Amino acid sequence: MARSDVLIDVQELREQLSNPAWRIVDCRFELTEPDKGFLHYLENHIPGAVYAHLDRDLAAPVTAETGRHPLPDPAAFAGTLGRWGISRRSKVVVYDGGNGAIASRLWWMLRWMGHQAVRLLDGGLAAWKNADFPLESDPPEIEPAVFEGSPDPSMIVRTGEVEKALARGTPYLLVDARDPARFAGITEPIDRVAGHIPGARNFPFNDSLSEDGRWRSQDDLRRVWVAALEGAGGSAETADWTAMCGSGVTACHLAVSAELAGVARPRLYPGSWSEWIRDPARPIAPCRAEPEPSPAEGR
Repeated sequence: MARSDVLIDVQELREQLSNPAWRIVDCRFELTEPDKGFLHYLENHIPGAVYAHLDRDLAAPVTAETGRHPLPDPAAFAGTLGRWGISRRSKVVVYDGGNGAIASRLWWMLRWMGHQAVRLLDGGLAAWKNADFPLESDPPEIEPAVFEGSPDPSMIVRTGEVEKALARGTPYLLVDARDPARFAGITEPIDRVAGHIPGARNFPFNDSLSEDGRWRSQDDLRRVWVAALEGAGGSAETADWTAMCGSGVTACHLAVSAELAGVARPRLYPGSWSEWIRDPARPIAPCRAEPEPSPAEGR
């Protein structure tokens, strides 16, 4: 898939602002202050953008068995898309503050529902502001649409499947997007238990980005993904792997990165670490004193 099928730059988006076939969604969100993203949206956003709240729009309510951001009911999510004016004919652009950590979740969810015409704004709102492009503060008036789509179950791995595979000695190749110190169990600022699932590998999602917050080149991304997936029982193009993180959000960032790199597409483990630790009987890899080097080290 071409880079332009996954990402859009700020100049192209600006040229399409008046195009009624395009829909823009602002996904800014802060885990520690869940309403702060919406307040920032009301201060300023890209013209025509609607707001997606991670907890309310891109996740179902948390239960005693789920992780922090379970996937929403598909019918409910289709209704949300319709309220945003998104139909199967829409071209969707998603963005957040800059690094794509939250916007990637919506990018992945739209594809999960069968909608391929979605792109991530390269560099996010930070790049838009740096270009001195227009902003507005009022939410747009949106004509509701009907979104018709259904989820692809083959794109998801459930906790029970991960648990059974590990118990029989044929574990999934899990690639965890969390910060190296969290993955190693050195620190855990969010979840009640530190560490990672035995056998998982670490690929911090920020390793896919340049210093300015834009995505790295295909060659750069391919190089680090080959390093991350090597020894997985096949080439980087054919590796059977699953993306995870703390709650199934930044794991979607890895899916975007893999798409840009031209390596095998992962499945997503939506429950991720926060769901895995719900049952204290599930195994946890021993914590380490130092994080392991990331695949991008030495780039």
